[in-house]
Amino acid sequence: MKSDVYFIKTDSRDLEARVAALKKFLEKVNPFAGYCKDEFIPVKITIGDSPCIYNVSPELVKTIIGQMKKAGAKPFIFDTSVIYSGQRQNAVDHLNLAQSKGFGHSRVGAPFIVADGVMGNDGREFDLEGENIKKIKVPSFIGMLDSLVVISHVTGHIVSGYAGAIKNVAMGMSCRPTKQVQHSSLKPNVIEAKCTACGCCIAICPVGAISMKEKAFINPKVCIGCGECLCACKFDAIYINWHEDPHVFSKRMVDVAQFILSKFKNRFFINFALDITKECDCISNKDEKMVAENIGIFASQDALSVDKAAADFSEQHKKGAFFDEAKDVYQGMFEYAHKKGLGNIEYNSIEV
Repeated sequence: MKSDVYFIKTDSRDLEARVAALKKFLEKVNPFAGYCKDEFIPVKITIGDSPCIYNVSPELVKTIIGQMKKAGAKPFIFDTSVIYSGQRQNAVDHLNLAQSKGFGHSRVGAPFIVADGVMGNDGREFDLEGENIKKIKVPSFIGMLDSLVVISHVTGHIVSGYAGAIKNVAMGMSCRPTKQVQHSSLKPNVIEAKCTACGCCIAICPVGAISMKEKAFINPKVCIGCGECLCACKFDAIYINWHEDPHVFSKRMVDVAQFILSKFKNRFFINFALDITKECDCISNKDEKMVAENIGIFASQDALSVDKAAADFSEQHKKGAFFDEAKDVYQGMFEYAHKKGLGNIEYNSIEV
């Protein structure tokens, strides 16, 4: 079985040309016609950290929001807090960053919400009968709303080699403890030089794994790796292991994405294969190396198919050897996603 993936070519660096292509694309595909009047529609975006300039622009997001509002829906754009240091580590700094990067209501036409609360741990926990993930924690609106739109910037990735819709859902729609579990199979540790002995991590630990000596200490035999202490610490004193087996990491992302997407009846994914950087928007900057030519816009109701199509086209328009070196990991992720029933690995490419 194949899923339909719609595609419009646009290799221009000019923003007006990109907006024009997107408008043509949305008018032809008309993906939001079935929305109910006043239906709340969460729109997942990533604004990128402060040094990043290649994230999907506010003007493109505004165009999508405008089409949704024409259908009578009430869209809101959202993201969640990250587990590393930066301006997206808590809701206050994240909202300020969103405003400064042009994602305020007055510019995009919809409110921006940090969906997992002030410190990134507000949400609901679910048991997951998975080989790689046992529990996940997600923002509380997941399971309450029928429809979801995911806007993704296609990039490379430091671990998985490719980042698109699947990564945007798995990482961007989970609370910080679940991000930590996806990123690392090791237990967190305390950086003593940064620890202030405030005791917040002790108060929040669900299993009593943390005690106070001169500084906080995490007992690895008791710790369950939930990541709640990561959310509680305001001083970046909790260390996360970033050196992960890429195949295990990719499988964890698929498991989380599959669970989250199963909670929505209607799903639509838009991938922008433009300004395709070697690193994802979390760590890229103005000097980031491009690993493929500008290609265009992909969209589908199938997260796996839209990612596979964008990756295939990126390989065909590659610059340098990055995709050759990373292909084994992300193609393995696609195959695992197909095996798990996340979507179809084969697709019909429909050019608009």
